[in-house]
Amino acid sequence: MRIDKYLKNSRIIKRRTIAKEACEQGRVFINEKLAKPGDEVKVGDIVQVNFGTNSMRVEVLRIGDNVKKDEAIELYKLID
Repeated sequence: MRIDKYLKNSRIIKRRTIAKEACEQGRVFINEKLAKPGDEVKVGDIVQVNFGTNSMRVEVLRIGDNVKKDEAIELYKLID
């Protein structure tokens, strides 16, 4: 699945266009490599998103196309 779509489906970022812009601005990394909006994400990948002064690192546990809001948290695990 594309990283911009994954970030939207997992509710890490609210909209896909914002996720795409974050990738283009160099704020999203997959396995410590700079991610482009079309890069593929797989189960087991480590995704890091930098939000201003904060950053969020997650491990991809599952990938799903149609995910309900309360099930979105099951797609990833936070890493400290």
